[in-house]
Amino acid sequence: MNDLPAPAPSIAALPPSRPFVAPEELARRVGRGELVRLGANESAFGPPPAALEAMRAAVAQNSWYGDPEAAELREALAARHRCGIENVSVGAGIDDLLGLVVRGYLAPGDVSVATTGSYPTYTYHVRGYAAREENVPYRDDGSIRLEELAARAHATRAKVVYLANPDNPSGAFAGRDAVARFAAALPQDSLLVLDEAYGDFVAPDELLPETIDPRIVRMRTFSKAYGLAGARIAYALSSPEVKATFDKIRLQYGVARTAQIGALAALRETDFVRGVVLEVERGREEYVALAARHGLRTLPSRTNFVCFDLGSRERAEAMVEALLQRGIFVRKPGAPPLDGHIRVTVGNAEQRARFAATLVEALADVALPA
Repeated sequence: MNDLPAPAPSIAALPPSRPFVAPEELARRVGRGELVRLGANESAFGPPPAALEAMRAAVAQNSWYGDPEAAELREALAARHRCGIENVSVGAGIDDLLGLVVRGYLAPGDVSVATTGSYPTYTYHVRGYAAREENVPYRDDGSIRLEELAARAHATRAKVVYLANPDNPSGAFAGRDAVARFAAALPQDSLLVLDEAYGDFVAPDELLPETIDPRIVRMRTFSKAYGLAGARIAYALSSPEVKATFDKIRLQYGVARTAQIGALAALRETDFVRGVVLEVERGREEYVALAARHGLRTLPSRTNFVCFDLGSRERAEAMVEALLQRGIFVRKPGAPPLDGHIRVTVGNAEQRARFAATLVEALADVALPA
């Protein structure tokens, strides 16, 4: 028998990993053509009209590569955030940018600190590049133990610290002062990765001031409030030195031409985005009231989703399946203490009504604690 090529030892040692199972696959599994998509925190309100128009107009030029420097978009983002173009990196979603951080700053065996069960793509990259992750669990209310994260970073001499704020999957949010104290408490040679994918759902003055800190990489996306998840485009704000590190290893043509064009147009649609944020706030309130009517608790959320407490991992898993069988796609956090919750994206009014009615049916299949 011929020997087969062997993967690198660090990769061979990894167990199979799938951070996400797509709703298309789940729909096929239950024999449905499509599902009500309330599991991936996509926008139910679509892209801004100007972004759609710009991307449609650009389709005829899809035979051209996009600008590998994304210069026009980066100039607009630099103006938006009052920084230099040398402070802005563009990537194919925050997932792509997280990979650049891990590859650029974590050698095999180096330590990164994060909250247990936070956004799984970050852990996916850390493990894939043979770094080591140290974790601190959530509080029972889904909030982040910032002081313990900082202490763990010191104890382990962590090179990178990851914080999603607002958090995914809990929805929790730490305000400007708390994050500033946290950043100051980290080791001087640690890099703080501040994932602000849901930052559009909080007021700008609740986030850190828009100044470049050489020890912080801030990441934002067009996937949520801007409704461009399928275009795969996001950006990072950092020091020029961090950007230069990213430039050494990034995929030069990784961001599609139409994605750059759509994102640039979307930046001008401030009224549209403001309307999305207001409708999401309304939907969160509806979800909290819906849960209360059925004796369920929810976690506080500053995102476009809400976590419903089902009381145990088994009941949460049963609820995910009961909803799926009825055509509703939701997800659940994977690690305790949040693994007894389901996470439900704020849909549009029709989707929220469908979820409310289906939840009543599904609750009949799921035994809740007395």
